[in-house]
Amino acid sequence: MSHNHQKKIAVINDFCGFGRCSIAASLPIISAMKIQCCPLPTSIFSNHTGFESFFYTDFTEYMDAYMDEWVKLDLYFHGILTGFLGSPEQIRIVKHFLELFKKENNITVIDPVMGDYGKLYPTYSPILAEQMCELVPYADILTPNLTEACILTGTEYQVDMDEKGLAEICRQLSDRGPKKIVISGLERGNDLENFIYEAEKEPQIIREHKVGSCRSGTGDVFSSIIVADAINGKSFEDSVCHASSFIAKALRRTLELDLPKTDGICFEEFLFEINE
Repeated sequence: MSHNHQKKIAVINDFCGFGRCSIAASLPIISAMKIQCCPLPTSIFSNHTGFESFFYTDFTEYMDAYMDEWVKLDLYFHGILTGFLGSPEQIRIVKHFLELFKKENNITVIDPVMGDYGKLYPTYSPILAEQMCELVPYADILTPNLTEACILTGTEYQVDMDEKGLAEICRQLSDRGPKKIVISGLERGNDLENFIYEAEKEPQIIREHKVGSCRSGTGDVFSSIIVADAINGKSFEDSVCHASSFIAKALRRTLELDLPKTDGICFEEFLFEINE
């Protein structure tokens, strides 16, 4: 009997028990969008690294054996989503995973989590960033922020980069594989913009009013909605609108509840309406 009668998305990311990020964000979002979420953890955290203290264990040495069992089950994934990868070995494993499970008719979303505000994250090295570039050709959809898009193309970071510059970065990335790219979280005064690039189409900008400060997990919620919408047949532009408005709504409620910044966004209160 086949295990492949229901839509499935494989999510390769770390798992945080508290803080609403990575797999802990993707799993409920994708499930609520009527797709089975199949996590492959890269590491396990009690709570994310934004807290003063956390428990952590690396799952790298188990990842190959873990996915070998999925090969035995002959699993087919309608979508694949990758998030934060913390070592060259994890990037190698993800490349192997994509070689095993990426097919002509499924959709791979690469979220190249590496840095923000023009700098790499403290745990990320320039060598690791170079290796992240090797995943770009596997992507059907790429979801970098501006920092990550600049790193992937060797472009000098400019916080106020204009549309022409953004389009050129996206063109360079698209030439390497992904036909759909969104540069997310562009700060424009009191607004946040998402720059949408699709091959052979005019770029589009989706704008939402900025709600509070940046919080952990918003990128994971964003990419999870993007991949699930793609599997469910929604257009790329509509999916970016969907993700942006959903996050803005959850952020407003998060501020109402006065939750600490480390706790992410309370998207749970709106899961029942995520498909509306």
